[in-house]
Amino acid sequence: MVSPINPKDWLLLKHIVRFGDIDAAGVIHFHHLLRWSHEAWEESLQIYGLKAIDVFPSSVDIHHYIDIALPIVHCEADFMAPICIADELEIQLAPLKVDAGCFQVKYAFKRDERLVAHSLIKHRAINGESRYPCDLPEDIHRWLEASSIGQGVSSL
Repeated sequence: MVSPINPKDWLLLKHIVRFGDIDAAGVIHFHHLLRWSHEAWEESLQIYGLKAIDVFPSSVDIHHYIDIALPIVHCEADFMAPICIADELEIQLAPLKVDAGCFQVKYAFKRDERLVAHSLIKHRAINGESRYPCDLPEDIHRWLEASSIGQGVSSL
């Protein structure tokens, strides 16, 4: 399903830092940035029109089998400034198709238009049964294509 909304609607998101995200030093614990990155990707897919149950495996609905899994094969994060409680962050997603079976999403975290952190998460499509690499699912391929509208070529 191709969403009729503008890519900016699913590629520019907001996040408010909560008390549970900070450590004793008063800044976020580093792993939260990668969690927020993945959650932003999930939210982006949802806004675009893809249901989580159609993308992610679930033990809740055992009758809904996912043919293709998208495990994370690489992740990284860098911090440019402290991120503290109540900070209102803007998260900009930049998806990129690496090849027929792999994509990555770069995330820029900004506070008051200033870059405070960035991350990258790379996924590889694998067959859910054999666990061998395969092509990306059609829904993810369409999300990647739609996300690149107005940005030119979207692969490495």
